[in-house]
Amino acid sequence: QVQLEESGGGLVRPGGSLRLSCAATGRLVSINAMDWWRQVPGEQRELVARIINDGSVDYATFVKDRFTISGDSTKMRVSLQMNSLEPEDTAVYYCKMSGIFHDYWGQGTQVTVAA
Repeated sequence: QVQLEESGGGLVRPGGSLRLSCAATGRLVSINAMDWWRQVPGEQRELVARIINDGSVDYATFVKDRFTISGDSTKMRVSLQMNSLEPEDTAVYYCKMSGIFHDYWGQGTQVTVAA
């Protein structure tokens, strides 16, 4: 069964940077898109960034050019470089890989931005 492993979360000061990484294990024949989502307790989970398997990328408006998503669907790996982090970025960040009929989610990794 496919499982997603995330790493890179933690505590960072405002203005600092973190790099989140996600790698899948198991057999995933086809990945159409790889995403990063985030969620604050009591709020909806929201899409942060998406990379399509042709290399095209898309970002939420709140990213404001601060983040960069990269990855390789053939290797089942995706990363999110986050710069200029703000306290409002504090959330649990989730990796997601999407096939045509199935979605796979990571367990989530905590990102805390505080002085």
